[in-house]
Formats: sequence, structure tokens, C-alpha cells
Amino acid sequence: MASKRPPTSNTTKPNLEDEQGCVLVVNRTRRHSIGGSNMVGPANGIRNNNNRQVFCVVNGAAAAAAAAQEDLAASDYGGEFTKQEVDALLNEKMKTKNKFNLKEKCDQMMEYIKKLRRCIRSFQQLEGNFLFEQDNFKKLLELGDKKCNDMELLMNSKEEEFNSIIIELRKNCTSLQEKVFQEESDKLAALETLNKEKMERASAERLQSSLSEELARAQRENSSVTQKIISLTEMYKRLQEYNTSLQDFNSKLQKELSTTNETLERVEKEKSVVVEKLSNLRSQYNNLQDQLTSSIASQDETMKQNEALINEIECLRGDLQKTRNDRDQQQSQLEAVNIEHVRYKECAEKSFTELEKLTLKSNELEAKCSSQTDQLRKLEDHLAVAEKKLQMSDMSALEIRMGFEDQKTIISELQSRLDTAEIKIVDGEKLRKKLHNTILELKGNIRVFCRVRPLLIEDGIITEENIITYPTTTEAFGRGIDLIQHGQKHSFTFDKVFAPEASQDEVFVEISQLVQSALDGYKVCIFAYGQTGSGKTYTMMGKSGSSSDKEGLIPRSLRQIFETKQSLEQQGWKYDMQVSMLEIYNETIRDLLSTNRSSIDMSKQYIIKHDTSGNTHVSDLTIIDVRSSGEVSFFLDRAAQSRSVGKTQMNEQSSRSHFVFTLRITGVNESTAQQVQGVLNLVDLAGSERLSRSGSTGDRLKETQAINKSLSSLSDVIFSLAKKEEHIPFRNSKLTYLLQPCLGGESKTLMVVNVSPDQSSVAESLCSLRFAARVNACEIGIPRRQTNMRVSDHHRLSYG
Repeated sequence: MASKRPPTSNTTKPNLEDEQGCVLVVNRTRRHSIGGSNMVGPANGIRNNNNRQVFCVVNGAAAAAAAAQEDLAASDYGGEFTKQEVDALLNEKMKTKNKFNLKEKCDQMMEYIKKLRRCIRSFQQLEGNFLFEQDNFKKLLELGDKKCNDMELLMNSKEEEFNSIIIELRKNCTSLQEKVFQEESDKLAALETLNKEKMERASAERLQSSLSEELARAQRENSSVTQKIISLTEMYKRLQEYNTSLQDFNSKLQKELSTTNETLERVEKEKSVVVEKLSNLRSQYNNLQDQLTSSIASQDETMKQNEALINEIECLRGDLQKTRNDRDQQQSQLEAVNIEHVRYKECAEKSFTELEKLTLKSNELEAKCSSQTDQLRKLEDHLAVAEKKLQMSDMSALEIRMGFEDQKTIISELQSRLDTAEIKIVDGEKLRKKLHNTILELKGNIRVFCRVRPLLIEDGIITEENIITYPTTTEAFGRGIDLIQHGQKHSFTFDKVFAPEASQDEVFVEISQLVQSALDGYKVCIFAYGQTGSGKTYTMMGKSGSSSDKEGLIPRSLRQIFETKQSLEQQGWKYDMQVSMLEIYNETIRDLLSTNRSSIDMSKQYIIKHDTSGNTHVSDLTIIDVRSSGEVSFFLDRAAQSRSVGKTQMNEQSSRSHFVFTLRITGVNESTAQQVQGVLNLVDLAGSERLSRSGSTGDRLKETQAINKSLSSLSDVIFSLAKKEEHIPFRNSKLTYLLQPCLGGESKTLMVVNVSPDQSSVAESLCSLRFAARVNACEIGIPRRQTNMRVSDHHRLSYG
């Protein structure tokens, strides 16, 4: 900001005085020099006096010239000093024609001092202006920060509301899609049965017409043979009975058709319910719009308050006018009283007492008039304050309206960004999963998922220190896990990491495509690994007797396989499925589906065999054909009751054996003459444990030793695969020999490592995570699809 040049009248006086003082100093020095040379005689004294007079004249002229030069400099250097002018002023050097001319030097010094003073004043004014502007900017910055914080809080709350609404909408959409899919499958099944019934009815009618023709022909040809006629009549009666049965069957079909129509009506009702739900969602959207209108209404209320203030100001103005009228009236009354007072004064001798009364009355009226004038002033002050309030309210209303519009545009922009970001996240996650699965299939690695169970009451005192954390970086989010032991952090990265709050459904969604591969003709193996009490059995089997949300991977996988089987039947596929379940207890195989319970002992020897096609067979093992997931669930419950469990200090119901569930799938497509053979192995390994913690003795000690031995054999196999050694020790344990096709190649294998977040189990958790990392680094080969084609009544096995 440009500073104004101060008036010349205020600045020239002190500068002239300083200049005159400098001139006097110069004169004194000259006097001393002349006086010092006053040694010759009186002629010198006369010359000195003449010199003094000359110097006085010169000094007067110099003062006038200095004043003129100051005005000229003030006009030249008025206002702000630029950087170039300041540098020129600082670097300016005095140049004199005669270096002994002190007056010229003094004038130059005075001019230089004046310039410096004007420069200092300008900089002081600039500094004051800058400080004032800095305070204003600080206030504006504080107001902006406050508004920004308020907007961020409002946006966060709105974002949370929108996220909750989006989640509810997604849940409703998924449930509706499931219902529609189920209803369509039921409808298709009903239509198929109806078409079959129609075809059977048409064939029966054709059979009836052919039989009637044969009966007429037999009557014409063999009219003489009564026995044949009797037999034909009996046959005719049977046909009539068959016809009646067909009619009854037709009536049943009609009833079933009516039931299907009822189901269709029920579907229409459910559709109407869905429409109602959609209308409810629209009502929620209307509620949000109502909130916006309420904010607009609050703004209208402020406008109404402004109008009320304006009305109040009008009322105050009316009161002010009334007080002015009363004052004028009182003044007129006062004038009348004064007139009467003059009249009474003329006759003071007659009515002196009346005069005193009138004077008192006049004093009262004057006091009243003065009070009314004070009230008038107060009302004027109130009017000014009200007008200021009105202006402030108008300004605040305008600011509120502008802020509301800005917030509205910001909210719409953020909502659009949020929608696009969610779409990009979903697409990116799908692409990442697809590419990740493709890379793993090409590399042939064993996939590894990690699941951390939540802390339980049985774990004892729950400390505030978390031994397990999850990185939030883009690369490791959802795939990384950090374990802290003795203050040292160990980081691991797997294909997927599930936090304690992850549900069974979230875990199954990640492996559903792997389970689907079994129907496509691949060998699939999923096994759970971890210490005792880390949640392996819960992950694989779920919690018995609870809701469907607690079901494990095995029941969910079976349900998905049978549902997919029904949908593939429409494409011409027919599947046969066989189930077997066994456990490896103390290095001994036990058949869990054997009808004779006494056979689950050491009396039967089960031998593991691998054929050239890579298929595994166990001799004398019970294999059952299944047609629905309900049958498999029944056999799973029976196997769970027969499985070996025991109580240790680490777990009340600890699995003391390795559980292996095998589902063999054979599919045939009549239209393409293609056949697929898939195998799904789901393994629940026994938990590793330390003898010092488990406190096992007797039989439990033998079980623990056998479990640890088989798991160490599994570790040896994994290390050999990781080092790509020529000899892999699969035969060191029944478990590793049984899982040889899954670990050796041509199979899609997934390991779910379960980890306990308990502080006392940090050593076992670290060992499990290290073992899982080695497993994830193993390359076992590219999985191949097992298919064959029908050629001349025999099957030739091929791999594709």
C-alpha cells in the first residue's frame, strides 16, 4: 500500500531548524579559523567583521534555499520508496566541486538526512500497514480453518450415512437376487416336470389308439375264436383301467399346475414386497431431501427474523414520532404557560401565591420535557443499533446462503467421486483377484490364506498390547500381517489375510472359485493348519447346532457344488458324486463312514495307493454315492461323532487326528460326449502343540507325539519342495503320502493357516506363519484338467 506524504507545513520546520543549526556550526568553525588567523592587526579584525556580515547574509539565503530545496525534495521523493531508490540512497556519495567548501557539504548532508527520514517514515507506515493486514489475514485464516473443520465434520457424517445406506442397499440387492434365482430354478424344474408329463400323456394316447386298432382288427379276423375275444376284452379292460389311471395322473398334473400357478402368484407377491422395499428406499431418499428443505427453511426463518427486526424498527420509528409530537405539544404548552406567567407577573401584587404554583408547574413541565428528550435520544440510539443488526443479519443471511450453495456443490462432487471410486475399487479388486489367480496357476504355487481367530474368555487376561497388527499400505492391505515378539516385528505376506472380525461367509467367498474348479475336472485340496485351539475345525466344519452363518468351509462347499450341479444339468451335464471320510490317528487310518463301529480300530489295515493317472485310492475304504448336500451333511455329522477328540490344557475338545474329507466328481455331457473327473479334498489337520503347555500324559502323550511327527514330516516335504530336491520324503508319514498328489503337482492346493492372538501363543503363531510362508513359496507344478472323450464304448483318459 502506498503511504501518503506528510504535509509540508509539519515537516519543513524541524528540518529548517536542523539546517540552520548546521549552518551555525559551520559559521562557528569559520569564525574560529578566522579568529585563529587574527594575528596581523586591526585590518584583519575589520575583515573578520565583514566576513561575519557576509556569512549572515549567506546563512539567511542558505536557509531560504534549504526550505525551497526541501519542498522540491518532498515533491520528488513523496510516497513509497522503491528498492532501487533505497539502494541508490544508501550508495549515494557526496560530490563537491571544492572539497574545502563546508557549506556545500553541509547542504548535501542535510539533504541526505531529509531523504533518510522520509524513507524511514515511509517504511514505518508500510510496517504498520503490513502488521494491520497480517492481523486481518490471520483472522480470515482462522475463520477459514474453522469453516473447513466444520465442513469436514459435516462431510464425514454425511459420508458415513451414505456408506451405511449403500451397504444396506447392497445387502437388500444380494438377498433379492438370491430369491429371484431360487424362484427361477424352481420354476424351471416345474416346467421340466410338466413337459415330461405331457410327453408321457401323448405317448399313452398314441398307445391307446394303436391298441384300439389292433383290437378291431383282431375282432374282424378272429370272430370265431371266443377265447381270444375274452382275452382281448380283458386286455381292453386293462387298457381302460390304464386310461383311467392316466386320467387320474392327468388330474394330478392339473393340480400340480395349479400349485405352480399359486407359487407364481406368491412370487408376484414377493415381487410387490420388493417394490415396497424400493419405495421405502425412495422414501429414505425423500427424507434426505426433506433435510435439505429443512436447512432452507431455517434460512427462511432467519429472513423472517430480519423482517421482524424491520417491523420492530418501524414501530420504534412510530414511537419516536409520537414522542416528538408529545414534545412539540409540551413545548406549545410551555409557551402558553410562559405567556400566562408574563400576564400573571403584571398582576403579581394581586396573585403572588398563584405565581409560585405556576412556576412549580413550569419547572415540572421542563423536567418532563428534558426526560422526553432523553427518551428521544435513547430511542434514536436503539434505532441505530437495530439498523446495524439488520445490516449484520442481512450479511449473515447472504453468507449462509452462499455457504449452503458451496456445501451443496461440494457434497454432490464428493458423492460422484465416491461412486466412481467405489466402482473403480470393485473393478480393480476383481481384476487383481483374476490376475493373481492366473499368476499362481502359471507358477504352480500353493496358495496360502491366513486367518486370525478373535480373543476368547478362555484365553485369560486380555492385555491392551496387540501382538498382531495389519499393515495399511496399498501393496500389503488385506494380504499382510505383522507379529510382534519381544519387541521385534516379524512381517509376512500371503494371498489373503482375514482379521478376527471376518465371518465364515467372507472366508468362503475367497475360496468359492477354487471349489468350483472341482466340477470343471480339477483336483482341489484345501487343508487347515495351525496350533491347537487356533480355530481350524471351526474354519473347516463350523459350529454344530448353530445357524447357517456359522457353517464352515466343508458344508458351504458342498452346498455350492450341488447348486452348481443343478444349474449345469440344463446344459446337458450329469454328475455322479462319491464321498469318503477318514482320519489318521497315531499313524493309523480309520474309516469314519464304516457301518460297523467296531471296525474303527487297529484290526483293519488300510493301504494307500496312487495310480498312474495321479488318483489316490485307499483299500477297503467306505465310499458312498450321494445326490444332495443333505445326505453329505448327515454323513459329516456321523463322521464328527466318530472322530477322535480329547481334552488338554490348551483346548477342551482338541482334535487328536487328521480328518480328510474326499468328494469324487464324475460328469458326463451327452451332447458333447465329454467327461470330466474332479476330486475335492478338504483336510482338517490336528493342531501342533508343545508338551510343556498341553500337559499331555499317557494316551494323550502318544497322540501328541504322533501329531507332531506327522506335521514335522509335512514340514520336511515342504522344505524339499522349496529346495527342489530330487527325492521328496512323502512316505515318511501317512499324512504326506496321502496328500502326495496335492503337494506333488497337477492339483490346485490351498492352505489356511490359523493363528491365535493370545500373548502366550506368540511362539507357536510365529512358527505357523513361518511355515506358511515357506509353503506359499513352493512351486508344485501347473494344475491340469482331467477330461476324457467317449470313443467306441471305451474311455481314453486325457489331460487338458
